Amino acid sequence: MWLILVLTGVGVGVAGAWLDVLVRWLGDLREGRCAYGFFYNQVACCSEIEPGEVCTQWQTWSEYLHIRFIFAQSLLQSFIYVALAVAFAGSAAVLVKTYAPYAFHTGIPEIKAILNGYVLDAFLSPWTLLIKALGLALAVASGLSLGKEGPLVHVSCCLAFLLSKMFKHLHRNEARKRKMLAAAAVAGVSVAFGSPLGGVLFGLEELDTFASGTDVMWRGFVTSVIAAMALQYVDPFGTSKLVLFQVTEATTVWRWFELIPWLFLAVLGGLFGSLFIKMNAAAAVYRHNSILRSWPTLEVIGFSAITAAVSYLVVFLRVQSMDLVANLFQECDPTKVDFHGLCNATAIWANVFLLVLTAITKIALTAWTFGMMIPAGIFLPTIAIGACLGRAVGLITQGLHRTFPTAWIFNSCPPDPTVRCVSPGFYAVIGAAAMLGGVTRMTISLVVILFELTGALSHVLPIMIAVMVSKWVGDYFGKEGIYTVWIAMREYPWLPPAEFHDTGETAAGVMKPAERLVVIEQDESGITLKDLKRTVDTHPFHGFPVLLGDQLLGYATRDNLIEALVPLIVEDENMGEQRKGTFVPRQSGQDASIIDLSSLLEESVLQLRPEMPLELVVGMFQRLNLRHILFSQRGRFAGMVTKTDIVRLFTAEFPYTAALAEKLW
Repeated sequence: MWLILVLTGVGVGVAGAWLDVLVRWLGDLREGRCAYGFFYNQVACCSEIEPGEVCTQWQTWSEYLHIRFIFAQSLLQSFIYVALAVAFAGSAAVLVKTYAPYAFHTGIPEIKAILNGYVLDAFLSPWTLLIKALGLALAVASGLSLGKEGPLVHVSCCLAFLLSKMFKHLHRNEARKRKMLAAAAVAGVSVAFGSPLGGVLFGLEELDTFASGTDVMWRGFVTSVIAAMALQYVDPFGTSKLVLFQVTEATTVWRWFELIPWLFLAVLGGLFGSLFIKMNAAAAVYRHNSILRSWPTLEVIGFSAITAAVSYLVVFLRVQSMDLVANLFQECDPTKVDFHGLCNATAIWANVFLLVLTAITKIALTAWTFGMMIPAGIFLPTIAIGACLGRAVGLITQGLHRTFPTAWIFNSCPPDPTVRCVSPGFYAVIGAAAMLGGVTRMTISLVVILFELTGALSHVLPIMIAVMVSKWVGDYFGKEGIYTVWIAMREYPWLPPAEFHDTGETAAGVMKPAERLVVIEQDESGITLKDLKRTVDTHPFHGFPVLLGDQLLGYATRDNLIEALVPLIVEDENMGEQRKGTFVPRQSGQDASIIDLSSLLEESVLQLRPEMPLELVVGMFQRLNLRHILFSQRGRFAGMVTKTDIVRLFTAEFPYTAALAEKLW
């Protein structure tokens, strides 16, 4: 396992780094090219330029083609911008639809379900790994409102699963395989954000397998560190450090009055996060029940064209999300180029309007995009939405201070007006934390990820306050985060770690009674092998309760029954016989022609009485990771509860539970 995890860490670190390079180059290609090298992105092309100087080596397409008329320049730039966006997104959709349907979306809900005991090996196939990585680069570069962070978790798990095939004893052991995948998922988060510690805490907070022992956490820690080292060695951004959005040191001090706008941003994050979850769920259900379900590639092409056309009209939407966030987090510096007039003190209200417009537009675009037939992450667009709102509130607060410097609320500011008191860049960090908390409902790991993402050590406490309040506000409108909602809509057998308290109910209230179940019933003389095989072939269940009359003998899984019955029935056909089998252990002296099938019964199946408190039954499913529990009364079979039945207890109040259950799975 250690060899697999080390190779996974190195592999996902290198893959994530080159994915960043590819996304940056393809994204910049929509606006222009480097004069001295086609395969240079804008940052690499202008790397020799001193801060504050204009880069003449990077040319827009109209400059490169020597178009002089302004109207023709605008038409050419907008056409190439939209055309390449459609080409990239359409290519990603075709790859996913044709070669790897499991490569669409983020992948985190499925990973959480797999780590909770759900067997879905096709989700981790080599084709899924290849198409997920390539399609992700194309989808992000197209300018659609999505990110690459969540899908990198899926990519990392696919890589670990592929490597595990070299060792059959590990590949076939579901328990050890889940521990391996949990450590691999941590490496994906580490590479996505350049946050090795945040990745480990993500595993601790979001992945249930981490709770099974310190060995899982230790493996995840090592894999995360190795992945971060590989990422830093490749150094895709040329900064020689992991901090993706460095917050400048001018923001080391914060004042008490800033808690007011920060709490306002936290409330906004909870409200808009809940609104986004409801919009995204409604969009997914509408897509599933409309004609769009039959034309997923056409939907991606059409919506990418709409996104590109709308984005080209708004300056903050036109740039890549990573560049937007990086500039919103930065403080105004006279030695650096002003990012589209963001530091213009005379245009505060114009910038506030554009930032709010960008945030609202991104909410609408992301709510629809997150669910289309392409790889898509939710972290980066959510951070961008929150950063826009935070920067807007920061500009308003800074404007109020400049207008009323002697007001009592600003008494804690330095008396020298040339010394910065309010730092709008850090308001963007607070807004990003609040929005991300409202959408994902992450807490501890989110704070650490943002700290490692920005290097803002002195502002960890305000970030914690923002995340705490946004989660409180969001939980008022529904405790489910975006991943829990998608798990519920897909009806994956995933149990949240939340405590369940009954009000006096017993297991009989959720139990499927014996008369509604398909069972294998034999008499004293046994059951013919053909009848047994017919039952197994007719009903595609995981397993069947086995009865002798109405007495419960045990539980037999479908796979074990098929494996045992197929050769026996072939023997019967060759000999022209029709033998019987019995699940009752054969005693000496009994008919030797009756085949003993008692070894096919599961030894670890749990049997309880129907009067057991429901809270205790739910706790057993959560702690023991059970698939089912059988219930009997004085030996007589009474019914059965499956993991799916328990999951419905937690998702019963969600309006879209199982709305997407039959799609792909």
